[in-house]
Amino acid sequence: MDDRKVKNIVEGALLAIAKPLSIKQIEDMFETAEDEKPQREQIKQAINELTEEYRERGIELKQVSSGYRIQVKQEYEPWIGRLWEEKPPRYSRALLETLAIIAYRQPITRGEIEEIRGVGVSTSITKTLQERNWVRIVGHRDVPGKPAMFGTTKDFLDYFNLQHLDELPTLAELKDLDKLHNPELDLEGAGDDKPAEFDEDNIDDDELNNIIELENLAPEKPESLH
Repeated sequence: MDDRKVKNIVEGALLAIAKPLSIKQIEDMFETAEDEKPQREQIKQAINELTEEYRERGIELKQVSSGYRIQVKQEYEPWIGRLWEEKPPRYSRALLETLAIIAYRQPITRGEIEEIRGVGVSTSITKTLQERNWVRIVGHRDVPGKPAMFGTTKDFLDYFNLQHLDELPTLAELKDLDKLHNPELDLEGAGDDKPAEFDEDNIDDDELNNIIELENLAPEKPESLH
């Protein structure tokens, strides 16, 4: 199959689906095709060419944890966002604090989160984070009661346009934020100011800036154009 056709098929697939596609998933599209299956290098080349072609356009081809997706560039969101009547969801400060602590201190138990925050963590908060599939139970602490330990998921990384946890801002950068309303919140102990990376397969808007500089990374609208 010639390179141009491969690129057009890859582009069409990324535009048609509302979630990231991995190289393997793109390869699988050709499994039952009558045409010759393209080489993996052809698919990677197509992705690289599309990435370059979109650099001066209003959309971009972005690699996140689960694969690749085509999305509106964030700098144009103030205009594109007016097309949607429904506002993006807003979350409580408590929920966003909890999410930030999990991201930087994982694996971490509910009790440990409460110790850092200095207040209790309601069941509704952990339930909401799990329902969004931003957080999952990755194991149980080997102490009396065997409390569940929480960690972030690939969906968390995808939502915030991240490939890996080490792309999160360092704790030093967060402490420099003028908008940090709770300077006593202790996120230390994550080693070298970064969260530990997890292999998820094996172990399994104002307010957000108060705790963690993630809102600027997050797409507020559907991730793909279709």
